[in-house]
Amino acid sequence: MASASLGEELSCSICLSLYREPVTLTCGHSFCRDCIMTVLETQKASGKVYSCPECRAEYPNHPLVEKNRKLSNIVENFTAMQEKPEVRCTFCVDALVPAVKTCQQCETSMCVKHLAAHNQTVDHVLVEPTSSLQNKKCSSHKKLLEYYCTEDSTCLCVSCCLVGTHKGHQVELLEEASEKKKEELRHVLKNMAPKGRIYEEKIQSLQDHKRKAQEKAADEKKRVTALFEDIRRQLEVHEMKVLNEITRQEEQISQSVSDCIQHLETQGGELSRKMARIEKMCNMTDPIAVLQDPESDTADQDMEEPFVQDLDDFLILLVLQKSVNELITQMKSQVEFSFLKKADLLLDEDTAHNRLKLSDDFRTATESDTRHCRPNSWKRFTTYCQVMSSESFSSGRHYWEVEVSDDGDWEVGVSYPSIERQGDKSGVGDNNKSWSYHRYKDKHSASHDSGKKSLNPHSPCRRLGIYLDYEAGRLSFYQLDDPVSHLHTFTATFTEPLHAAFYLDYKAWVKVISL
Repeated sequence: MASASLGEELSCSICLSLYREPVTLTCGHSFCRDCIMTVLETQKASGKVYSCPECRAEYPNHPLVEKNRKLSNIVENFTAMQEKPEVRCTFCVDALVPAVKTCQQCETSMCVKHLAAHNQTVDHVLVEPTSSLQNKKCSSHKKLLEYYCTEDSTCLCVSCCLVGTHKGHQVELLEEASEKKKEELRHVLKNMAPKGRIYEEKIQSLQDHKRKAQEKAADEKKRVTALFEDIRRQLEVHEMKVLNEITRQEEQISQSVSDCIQHLETQGGELSRKMARIEKMCNMTDPIAVLQDPESDTADQDMEEPFVQDLDDFLILLVLQKSVNELITQMKSQVEFSFLKKADLLLDEDTAHNRLKLSDDFRTATESDTRHCRPNSWKRFTTYCQVMSSESFSSGRHYWEVEVSDDGDWEVGVSYPSIERQGDKSGVGDNNKSWSYHRYKDKHSASHDSGKKSLNPHSPCRRLGIYLDYEAGRLSFYQLDDPVSHLHTFTATFTEPLHAAFYLDYKAWVKVISL
């Protein structure tokens, strides 16, 4: 009963199980770490105020959760006790009475009643209740282990000390050796405690990072959902514009046709009336009446050809095109980042290796066998087929895109202007002055200071996006082919302006896209 009651006290009120990594809120109530974090995240997602599930105490901000070390130790000890099999009294054969002590000499376990009788007759060594005494005795002499050999770090019986292989060794009583060992362990524990706190702090930091990432993801989901809802509303508005134009033309044509029908019906009625009058005159026998009849003019009036307007499909197309263009403009204004500067890069011919052919607009570079006779320049790469951009970035956040060839080897990255222009260390990514994303024989990697990290893009890279946040020290590469994915991010403290840099070989080419 007591065990069950303690188990209830050591249970989380959320999952109703024993605490796992128990943490405590400032209100004093404890929960499993994962349980309370899930509750708090659910409260944030639903827009509710943070509150304790136990006492409903409210928190204006995300409450701090601290690990409850003491409670954690209690749970561990309770769990160990629950898992430890209960030792029964050897002498209570008619009832299952738990033992309180075990006698090593007699090899029996006793309850309180039988222990009292045992202690009055003998003076034996008593230990905590155990059902296994084999590890308390010497395996060779079957005698109790009473000594500890400091030379061989093993427990001994009397016979081992006198005639066994440990004869003449330095030995200590088990209790003395145990106390020395405990003292050593206390010293080790004291030294380990600060490391334990460091681990806990790192775990807490990672938990905080996870929570912030989840909060940021939730905010991003809300933002994107709202964006697409707005786009759908705008799409419906523009759809109605085009449909209204079609309806307007339909109604106009319908009215025009109705007017024409009415006009024709009027003309047809007039024609029928005239035909009846003529037929009546034809049946008259009085020639004078026929000749002097005021409506005797038999001249037939020409029928007017009605003009019916057709549906102007080209006008509909113009309205549709205007609506689509307006929608695209609105969508771009909503998704573009105002803080992001789209880089419009041009290749610097003064840096281009003589085997690189540059396009007239200085946006495309191609490796070729033909050597170009360019003037000597200290900027020019002479060992590797490389070229840099004429623009550089020394602050801010920038983004540019490049297309790359399916064949050959290429490298896309950034470099300081102080990069070497010749020699083995002048390659982009082969020194501490450049960073690059590299394809070599269909194998992809990220390179910096001769260190390479192998990468496996989801599909062949044909278009790359490069994002640079100079102050944050972040350089990221993205694959823009379907699906759009993150390839690699470098983190560094940039100390010089950065130029876009490219390496090409085996007829490879690269093109800077104008955004």
